[in-house]
Amino acid sequence: MTVTQVEALFGSKSKYRVYLDGQPAFVLYRGELSRYHIREGRELAEKDYGDIREMLTKRARLRAMKLLEISDRSEEALRRKLSEGGYSPGIVENAVAYVKSFGYLDDSRLAEHIVYSRKGQKSRAELQACLLRKGLSREQAEEALEKAYTSDDAKEAIRRLAEKKHFDPGCATPAEKQKLCAYFLRKGYRYEDIRQVIQVSDRNA
Repeated sequence: MTVTQVEALFGSKSKYRVYLDGQPAFVLYRGELSRYHIREGRELAEKDYGDIREMLTKRARLRAMKLLEISDRSEEALRRKLSEGGYSPGIVENAVAYVKSFGYLDDSRLAEHIVYSRKGQKSRAELQACLLRKGLSREQAEEALEKAYTSDDAKEAIRRLAEKKHFDPGCATPAEKQKLCAYFLRKGYRYEDIRQVIQVSDRNA
């Protein structure tokens, strides 16, 4: 294997991407380039390549653990974050499998946790969008919503948001109710749930 290119990573003063035979292989720190005598045009010994892979595998596992300590993530989000760190697909999958083996990564559990913790502030549609942004599949999102989100949850969220807007259904005019109704509809709430909370008249719908 020939080192064909060594380039500094954008935004980093100490990390470099190493290319072997024209293909991106791994990211190393400056001191590691010296330790393994890596420079453009030089051959990389199989033993050194194996040692580097082993070192990066351990580093990726520790990085995955640290990322999950900071914030819960889906498998896809964790893969994306590790890939952004310059780890190869094989090392990324190894790190993902490693943390999964300890039960630290569970997409179904994560989806349900997000729904349970936010259902009092968001509509079903907003929660689904949030789950998809987290890297969860549409099927996982739907399963969590079916299990953890009810019409009563939606009405409670509407009630809380209405209170934040200092809305009083007993004093509000029909125009004010319709304006608030339109607001909740845009956020993805069902009309029937909205109507029951803010007491909007069907004649004005």
